Amino acid sequence: MLVVCRFLVDPRIKKLLGFEQDVADKEVMTQWKELSSRVCKPCWELKYCPYGPFVEESPLLPLTLEQAKQHLAYAKKCLKTGFFGDGKPLDEKRRKMFKEEIAEFNPEDYVKEIPEEITSMQCTIFGHLCPVVFVAEGFTETSEQRRSGRYIPFKIKMRVARRDNYTCQVCRKHLNDDEVEFDHVIPLSKGGSSEEHNIQLTCYGCNRDKLDKVEL
Repeated sequence: MLVVCRFLVDPRIKKLLGFEQDVADKEVMTQWKELSSRVCKPCWELKYCPYGPFVEESPLLPLTLEQAKQHLAYAKKCLKTGFFGDGKPLDEKRRKMFKEEIAEFNPEDYVKEIPEEITSMQCTIFGHLCPVVFVAEGFTETSEQRRSGRYIPFKIKMRVARRDNYTCQVCRKHLNDDEVEFDHVIPLSKGGSSEEHNIQLTCYGCNRDKLDKVEL
């Protein structure tokens, strides 16, 4: 599996993911992509989290420098106006906290970047990395072995075409036979399967626009 490491992986991120500091960045990303692509976050398929509070025991990614600067700008604005962003008055406790954060701000405390392959596996509610990456195996996600690979059997294509009534599930355009494209709702790169429930009809334009995003 070829993985191109586009930028350095901060040592603090390596530690959170369970890697030794001397492991090469490219190797970290190769292993992480293998771990995160053989399974998918349960919330993508099940629409709920089976891990519950256990999510909070999983690693929490640190703020990037850009995120810290944005928060700092927000804190300064609140102190200047005396109000939070939602229009509520700034209380004394938060005023004190904002002043301390501004006075103690050190750019070296924050990572510059975090690869998207890592941030995509964060919990959308709590922000922690999904436990599925650390505790699950691809074959344990369902009672039947997941159908993997880009190949979609003909019988599944026919069922999906009938189910979706030859209509693009994104723009709702009715499609002719030569316009039909089969899209993985949860991309293969993010652990999606080629089973019927994860396939939908799209037109050429909508399929290309989506790329590897998860849209539920």
